[in-house]
Amino acid sequence: MTITKAEEAGDCSGAADEPRRGRGRPQQRSDEETRALIVEAARYEFSHGGYAASGMETVARRAGVSTKTLYRLFPNKAALFEAMVSDRIEVFVSIVKLRACDGGDIEAALTEALIVCADLMLSGEVIALQRVIAAENDKFPDISETFFHKAIAPTQTALASWLKAQQKRGTIQLDDADTAAGMLLGMLAMQPLRATMFGHRPPPTPEERAQRASTCARLFLRGCRR
Repeated sequence: MTITKAEEAGDCSGAADEPRRGRGRPQQRSDEETRALIVEAARYEFSHGGYAASGMETVARRAGVSTKTLYRLFPNKAALFEAMVSDRIEVFVSIVKLRACDGGDIEAALTEALIVCADLMLSGEVIALQRVIAAENDKFPDISETFFHKAIAPTQTALASWLKAQQKRGTIQLDDADTAAGMLLGMLAMQPLRATMFGHRPPPTPEERAQRASTCARLFLRGCRR
């Protein structure tokens, strides 16, 4: 009987037929996924530690990426701050646009749109970030400009567009949708925002935000519903 080399080596189990394991590097995250991790880490660092105290290295460490990767995607802290603000607003605007496409009960529709606004404006993290901006505005005026142009203005524009869409349907009547949107957002957010920023109460809960949105929608529609 002829003994093969495989048998001499004790390889009688058919292991030679098994596929070999690849030794390639594990699949890496896409830049889009990495950006999302970095932006989330930056949101935490900026709102909890402040703008001045939050370094790029600290953000990279929290996101679990190298500083080289961070600087490749965001050249400096100002760009990272702007991306952090814009990221949440883009999601918010897309949601409000979808709400504007809904028909049916105008009060329920407006309440839903205002709940989205309240979730954006009155969450604990966003209020903490506004407190940071107010405290550090003298040293870093660019961050307040960024927040105004990338967060406050687009929020009002998105709600004004929603009101204009309802106006075209003939469900409400307004002289100036942009001004009405600003007034409606003030009614929704100003009092709880001030109370929280000055330390008189914790940020409103989701249930409290929803209740306030419902009340504001009802009051607002009493003046403009057709």
